[in-house]
Amino acid sequence: MPTALFDEFFQAEARMFLLATIRIALAEDGSDLTSLGLFTENDMAQAMIVAKQDTVVAGLPIIPMVLEFGGDQCQVHLNVDDGERVSDGALVAAMRGPAVQLLKAERVIMNFLCHLSGIATLTARYADALKGTKTQLLDTRKTLPGLRFPEKYAVLAGGGNNHRLTLADMLMLKDNHIDRAGSITRAVDALLQAHSPCPPIEVECRTIEEVEEACQCEIQRIMLDNMDTETIKTALGIIPETIETELSGNVTLENIRELAELGPDYISVGRLTHSAPSSDFSMQFVPLS
Repeated sequence: MPTALFDEFFQAEARMFLLATIRIALAEDGSDLTSLGLFTENDMAQAMIVAKQDTVVAGLPIIPMVLEFGGDQCQVHLNVDDGERVSDGALVAAMRGPAVQLLKAERVIMNFLCHLSGIATLTARYADALKGTKTQLLDTRKTLPGLRFPEKYAVLAGGGNNHRLTLADMLMLKDNHIDRAGSITRAVDALLQAHSPCPPIEVECRTIEEVEEACQCEIQRIMLDNMDTETIKTALGIIPETIETELSGNVTLENIRELAELGPDYISVGRLTHSAPSSDFSMQFVPLS
């Protein structure tokens, strides 16, 4: 998947949030008194970022964005595109610039790269498990505060799909909405009256009775939440083809293929973002060439 995906994804609001997160990350580190005490602004250095495991790469275009906060003296060469699978020992990026600038940015760059590549790598494993089925892999909003857009971008780099970036992208009636409104029907009617045009509506169903009620409403998708296999089969047999179907809850690498073979349109997996282990990279300074 080419790095062009990064430019396409990080526009407008998404880019604004990313830049704000980078700015905060650099500010958290404060002044790098160690490097400033050792090197002058004219001390040039060269560094390489190397993969320390087999991984799917995500977040490389963030490297120049981080370095730009320290000035425009650094040069960055990205050896691979986001979404590529690389092997242990692969050189993924090289940088040249003032030592103080590279050292100040090092940990922020590595935090983004390791975290986002970990998400992309786990996503790729789930996406691979769905190959040959009609089911699409979705993420959720179970993301770290301030990292919603980078984490969801990493899911795309790994071969997954975004469920919704914000609450406005799709109106989702969850259990608390339904219980407070009094019923699925009342909740859907209220949304249709409140918004014109109304964004797509998804209803989270916990029982077959709720599925039957949701099918009678003007909605676009039904989520089957934490249902066992037999109940899922029954529910999918009830829902008409005009309404999309999504499975969610207790999905693992071990059971996602079995669930997909039941025939849902989507399966959403929260652990893509909230439980992905970081990938391992190292940033090494090398003699100037």
